[in-house]
Amino acid sequence: MKVSVTKERRAGERRVALVPEDIGALRRRGADVLVEEGAGASSFYPDARYEAAGASITTRREAMANADLLLTVNGVTANDAEALRPRAAVAGFLAPLDDLHLVQHLAREGLSLISLEMLPRITRAQSMDALSSMATIAGYRAVLLAALHAPTMFPLMMTAAGTVRPSKVFVIGAGVAGLQALATARRLGAVTEGYDIRPEVKEQVESLGAVFVTLDVGMELVTGKGGYAAQQSKEYYRRQQEALGEHLSGVDVVITTAAVPGRKAPMLLPEAIMDRLRPGTVVIDLAAERGGNCALTVPGEVVVRDGVTVDGPVNLPGAVPKHASQMFSRNMANLAALLIKDGKLHIDTQDEIVRGVLIASSGEVVHPVLQEAQSNT
Repeated sequence: MKVSVTKERRAGERRVALVPEDIGALRRRGADVLVEEGAGASSFYPDARYEAAGASITTRREAMANADLLLTVNGVTANDAEALRPRAAVAGFLAPLDDLHLVQHLAREGLSLISLEMLPRITRAQSMDALSSMATIAGYRAVLLAALHAPTMFPLMMTAAGTVRPSKVFVIGAGVAGLQALATARRLGAVTEGYDIRPEVKEQVESLGAVFVTLDVGMELVTGKGGYAAQQSKEYYRRQQEALGEHLSGVDVVITTAAVPGRKAPMLLPEAIMDRLRPGTVVIDLAAERGGNCALTVPGEVVVRDGVTVDGPVNLPGAVPKHASQMFSRNMANLAALLIKDGKLHIDTQDEIVRGVLIASSGEVVHPVLQEAQSNT
């Protein structure tokens, strides 16, 4: 069988789905690897390294036309489907809940679709968890952005001119990105605080040297599934915002990471809270691509109002393309190992992981979550 890797076409995307170091693992399973010319150039993996690892460098057209399994970062478009052979499989971040119509179209074209976002959160799948890998990078980069924007320095400074107090960094959301942000800010010398509506993450926040902030909103919490936060009621978010506003008036940096899969990000920092932040405060909104947690967020832009800076970065992992590609590729190679058997594409739906990530097969949308979404449209 043939595994193909093509150059990402999304604007600003510098990652590649497979790096040369992981080609050998696929070849040992009996797969030939085809790589579009220049696919890894923007992530600093030249064609020569792919060839040295045993891949064949070819055109985009040939790579897609011959693919039994196409590895991507951001999936494919409706036009790409015409270039792929019938019954080919496509794996990557397919964002199925964001564009159900595209998923349905690709399914009708006969493609098998494997969406990394739907990976089951079980121990055996951790080595394939590309979402967590990319969230780690996003949390790290968020702190660096905050340090560049902030008019203060993160660490305690004791000089002949006097003592400079450390910056206070407040992180909302203690998922992978939030925890990485706390760890990075702490290493830079900041005083760190973390907040999450899930009380069970308190120990993780404190293990990183941060204070876990508890906000009493006087309402029962709706529990999420699979380790994710659940969507809460409007009244819950209103009370949460009131409590947050009081606390945030004394911090230097706020990093928000709250997002619910397949939904608009919850509004945590409305205008009323932003008006209470002191001049010089920096907000880094990691939920910008899902609408943002802050009322002033503009995806991909930096907004300054009344001395408060709000940065809504998009695709932060793409800003660290070499290591982001390396991490993504290892996740993808581990997943591909489940899909290749004796040199052939083998989508075994008896396997819990394969069944979890497979969203379309044999001309139909097959994932229960997407089937439910279809019935509601």
